Amino acid sequence: MPQLPPDFQFGVATSSYQIEGGVTEGGRGRSVWDDFCDRSGVIADGSNGDVACDSYHRFGEDIELMSGLDVDAYRFSIAWPRVLPDGTGSVNQAGLDYYDRLVDALCAKGIQPAATLFHWDLPSALEVDGGWLQRDTAEAFADYARIVIARLGDRVSQWMTLNEPNVFTSLGYSTGIHAPGRTLGLYALPVAHHLMLGHGLAVSALRAGGARSVGLAGNHTVVWPRSDSEADRGAAELFDTMWNRIYTDPILLGRYPEGIAAVMPGPVDIDLSVISAPIDFYGVNYYNPTCVGIPGNGSNIGANVASDLPFDHYPITGYPVTDFGWPVVPQGLTDVLTMLKERYGDRLPPVYITENGACYNDGPDANGVVADTGRIDYYNSHIRAVADAIDLGVDVRGYFAWSLLDNFEWAEGYSKRFGLVHVDFDTLVRTPKQSYAWYADLIARTKQA
Repeated sequence: MPQLPPDFQFGVATSSYQIEGGVTEGGRGRSVWDDFCDRSGVIADGSNGDVACDSYHRFGEDIELMSGLDVDAYRFSIAWPRVLPDGTGSVNQAGLDYYDRLVDALCAKGIQPAATLFHWDLPSALEVDGGWLQRDTAEAFADYARIVIARLGDRVSQWMTLNEPNVFTSLGYSTGIHAPGRTLGLYALPVAHHLMLGHGLAVSALRAGGARSVGLAGNHTVVWPRSDSEADRGAAELFDTMWNRIYTDPILLGRYPEGIAAVMPGPVDIDLSVISAPIDFYGVNYYNPTCVGIPGNGSNIGANVASDLPFDHYPITGYPVTDFGWPVVPQGLTDVLTMLKERYGDRLPPVYITENGACYNDGPDANGVVADTGRIDYYNSHIRAVADAIDLGVDVRGYFAWSLLDNFEWAEGYSKRFGLVHVDFDTLVRTPKQSYAWYADLIARTKQA
């Protein structure tokens, strides 16, 4: 088993729209994902998150599952439209009450609540007004942060402002594969800036509310050029800038990569001073490397590709793949962590792996056993990759497995399973998989070391 420090923090992660359900209950407003799922043909199996895992009603059962793992922390997200149905204005106290009960139940089991404020479920009313293309949404996000910290700040141990702003910008506003389904190509760059501004404003709001530990969860990948040609290497470098650096440089260096500031909206220099407010940790979500080259016969993540994107994605061969078709390359996680350390040096705060996991669609056998050996191998190799990064001097403090539960996997609906716990989406029965037992054993052995 991987060797990690005895005080290493282990957790599991989920997000609100993927597990909660209860979309019309307790005064919750509509989100862009409710709207997106209503569109024909955008979700692989035609499903939606109306019920999902029904954690809105079953969070007590899910917390018992976490307790069985003996995790230190639970990373969950708060649904903005459950707190502010219109994104701004009147506060829905019933929504805050729900998260109040969730946080109390976690604390009662000795599990630290780690809350993400925005995991992609933007209130529909804000999207009607332009969503993250508008600067006002960043201001509204800060107001939302003030409301949530005032209610939960005495018990939440870690705060993440945003989840994967690069994925949200790219898939939601550039290529249209995710909600809100806009296909703006490079004209989506204002979304990136306003997300970063929203992050900075929310950091300030959380600090003012007494937050003890503030960061965000960024998605990172190692970028491999398709070939050694100058053109492919240039495309890969550009993608690295667009995917990895546009969202991290402003926070950790207080500036955009060369040439980017000129195309961002607003008083960029002033905004950068807000965006670069100090954070206590940096979250890294990692799944696999990315192979990039000049446009040609590749693909840009999905079918609705904006024509102005100056790079394509190409298959990575020679590695095993998950049931999502993603290559399994644990060395890539070590490389991402050392890349961040080399790039940002002492400006990189302590790191948490805020998401890492794999899709394997194994179900219960005749005896009710879910033998997901592929997931066990994936976790084992990737947690070893974290240990390797620690040995190389990267200050990694914890690891959140994605995910506790099989759930609504965005545009893939319920066709892709990432959970340590199998969910029967007809009955909502939870069945811990063999990976659940493996993770519990890893946690126990590490704490005993």
